[in-house]
Amino acid sequence: MRRVESVGHESVLPEPRRPGAPYRIDLVCLGNICRSPMADVILTEQLARRRGAGPDVEVVSSGTGDWHAGNPMDSRAAALLTAHGYDASLHRAQQFESSWLAGSDLVLAMDEDNLASLRSFPDVDDGRVRLFRDFDPHAQDGDRSVPDPYYGGDDGFEAVLAVIERTCAHLVELLSRRRASG
Repeated sequence: MRRVESVGHESVLPEPRRPGAPYRIDLVCLGNICRSPMADVILTEQLARRRGAGPDVEVVSSGTGDWHAGNPMDSRAAALLTAHGYDASLHRAQQFESSWLAGSDLVLAMDEDNLASLRSFPDVDDGRVRLFRDFDPHAQDGDRSVPDPYYGGDDGFEAVLAVIERTCAHLVELLSRRRASG
């Protein structure tokens, strides 16, 4: 298993698996109704705003568990996204499948438990399966997980939104630089 290069929080994106194909990013949390779909909606929107990166990137989200499969996003997460100008209406929860690893350029887990679940699959490339906050310029060592707001109040969702927005902005910047460098 290969380790990813990182200089501070300036993480290096893995090379595309399929040159010429869209760069695929999978965002993974536990049930795929709060954190990873919020990140999916935000990253997709930020990529669309920055047209230089958007068309060549495919973003999907999923959960390590299957109990919410087919359900929409948590109503609190969806309402918060809507209040901030995002469209959360299209999301339907799905479970991550190990077969996706072969086609994913980058798989980003929202916390250490989800990362461990993903890394338990055979033939995992550690350089492609990472923590989402490895790309958060404000993350500190020992603080690399996106907190799960599911069992808390609205303020937890607001805090998660801030983490996701800035991390997605940094990812878009890295993807744009990759595209510009050819």
